[in-house]
Amino acid sequence: MPRDPSAARHSRDRERERERRHRRHSVSQGAGGEAGREEDGDDYRLERRTKRRRRPSTSAPPGRDRDHHARAASASEGGSGSAGGSHVLSTAALARLNQANASAKPRSGEGGGGDGARNERRRDRERDRTRKREREMERERERERELLVAARRQRDRERERDRSRGYERVRGLPEWNEAEDGYRIYRDREREKRKSKRVVSGAVLEEGRGGGGKGWRGLRGGAGGSSDDSLMREKGGLYAGKKLPWYKQKKKLWILIGVCVVLLIIIIIVAAVVVPQTGQSNNDAAEDSKSGFSGIAPGSIPADAPSWLNPFVWQDTTDFNLTYTDETVGDLPVMGLNISWEDSAKANEHVPALSEPWGDYAKRPARGVNVGGWLSIEPFITPSLFEYDSRMGIVDEYTLCKYLGPRCESTLEKHYATFVTEDTFREIADAGLDHVRIPFSYWAVQTYDGDPYLFRTSWRYLLRAIEWCRRYGLRVNLDVHGLPGSQNGWNHSGRLGTIGWFNGTDGATNAKRSLEIHDRLSKFFAQPRYKNIITHYGLANEPRMTYLSVQDVNGWTEQAYNLVRKNGVSDAIVVFGDGFRGLDNWQGELTNLDRAALDVHQYVIFNINQIAYNHSEKVRYACEGWTEQTLQSMNRATGFGPTLVAEWSQADTDCAKHLTNVGWGNRWTGTLLTGDPSTDMTTPRCPTMDNRCSCDQANAPASQWSGPYKTFLRMFAEAQMSSFEKGWGWFYWVWDTEDA
Repeated sequence: MPRDPSAARHSRDRERERERRHRRHSVSQGAGGEAGREEDGDDYRLERRTKRRRRPSTSAPPGRDRDHHARAASASEGGSGSAGGSHVLSTAALARLNQANASAKPRSGEGGGGDGARNERRRDRERDRTRKREREMERERERERELLVAARRQRDRERERDRSRGYERVRGLPEWNEAEDGYRIYRDREREKRKSKRVVSGAVLEEGRGGGGKGWRGLRGGAGGSSDDSLMREKGGLYAGKKLPWYKQKKKLWILIGVCVVLLIIIIIVAAVVVPQTGQSNNDAAEDSKSGFSGIAPGSIPADAPSWLNPFVWQDTTDFNLTYTDETVGDLPVMGLNISWEDSAKANEHVPALSEPWGDYAKRPARGVNVGGWLSIEPFITPSLFEYDSRMGIVDEYTLCKYLGPRCESTLEKHYATFVTEDTFREIADAGLDHVRIPFSYWAVQTYDGDPYLFRTSWRYLLRAIEWCRRYGLRVNLDVHGLPGSQNGWNHSGRLGTIGWFNGTDGATNAKRSLEIHDRLSKFFAQPRYKNIITHYGLANEPRMTYLSVQDVNGWTEQAYNLVRKNGVSDAIVVFGDGFRGLDNWQGELTNLDRAALDVHQYVIFNINQIAYNHSEKVRYACEGWTEQTLQSMNRATGFGPTLVAEWSQADTDCAKHLTNVGWGNRWTGTLLTGDPSTDMTTPRCPTMDNRCSCDQANAPASQWSGPYKTFLRMFAEAQMSSFEKGWGWFYWVWDTEDA
């Protein structure tokens, strides 16, 4: 490291002055203490140098200590010889010296002997030399620190001066660190040795600082000015000492600005293209569901577009047309539909393609299935949606959405997007079925004040499901499962409890609203694209006519039928429910309705007598009892006429979780508690009707079912299908459940 000569010289002068003052102070303190030992050590060194200059006298006593005692004896007698003198002792003097030594021996013995004294003096001298070396080293370090501080100050002054002139530092010196003093001193000395090899140019050299190696150049990179660094600068086409142009002085700033611009462009591209195309999800299925955004940017969607018209907020976009349109038919959006369609597919080789007439349902009955619990949720089909503390009272879609609030949208759309997929309809066709009944509720079309239901989201899933049915040649039975006010008070109508359709303060209003729902639905499904695929149009699922006015319900049914036909749904069979009145009670009613069918749902598990039948009795009842009922209803002389069974099942118990309602128990084990003593069932209704009634076998996995039980299930299914095909066909309940 270069040093300032003037600073070093002044430092040495100051150090010498301190040493002179220290010696004067030591002499003034006498021979005692540390100063005395230091002076004694100086005398000893002076004596040794004197002996080396001349050969000692033969009469002198041998040994350093003996000579020292002789000098001491001479001095005690008033002799004027120096401690390092060369006088030869006389015989008399020698005698006196021997006498003195003899008299001193006892005292020496008392102090540990002559050898002990010599050793002590030797140790004192060693300590003195050690302390002196330490003081010298400390003084050397102090001088080095002073030099470094002075050099650093000088370097700072030069740095400020060069910076003001536009120069940049090549490589700065490390900050001072006392722990690295040794390394820094060594490094600085090495630089001193190499300074003759440095290559210096430009204004720095002209200012007389080129040999100082201060590490300053008119460029970045490099250091210290070594020849290697110069070579590197030459290879890079750089030169030292010249003032940089303004654009080079701000090079870091320009680089930073450029990086920021590039990052901003990348973020914009990802946000506008990559995210919509991939749909960013936590699993592959969700990623696949976000597709079809090619060529569609978020900017193509109006900022004020509602969620059902903005595919960028949909959880699933698979097989939807994502081109924005606010076009409606019957005030219902067509957003998501493709412009073209094709009806050439057929479900299986035994039925005609969609483009061909089905024919007479009395001769070729429908064989279909329900995709229930999907667009109108039911607790027993998806129990996970209702896993709450029973005290919270979450028992249906109404209470669920009321509790969830804004979260109802994401919860239910996730269910819509995953519970039924395209695979569902392909599997239905592969099973040999040819019709699908799709339950949905009025909030797909409209909601009213106080409704917590998710508005309109299920609508697009209904439209896509119809298109998937078209793809596999499956014909569709539209089923409005829930009407305003609830037409039966059961959980699958949306709200458990009071029937508010025709009944209560808002009964008439809700009946009128239901007609408005069908006005819009029938206008939409009267479009040509639905002529071949929608073969059944349902008005109301399971109106509970035992609690309603038969006259009011029949009048409403006739109005709805006329509205649907007037709006253009001319070929589809209009379906209305039997209302649990008994099929024979429909004879002679609504006979003016053309291409209409009475819908009956047949279960043994909701009848306290039929549920108690054993397996043989249930099969017999399906073969005989339901066959008789179907034939009776199909005959206009004894029943309404055209009759179909839109729901039936192989279930022989009501043990499934939440089947009767959330937390109600079941009839099978006598644990049904409805809150109404007139409908409670506390007596077991299994065939034994005692404490042997258990749900263990019924709720066990299918792999654990016994052979005889599987045989029963098959016979029970075949018996029912045989009976229901005496009418216009059947739709099994249900294709899938969460626990199946």
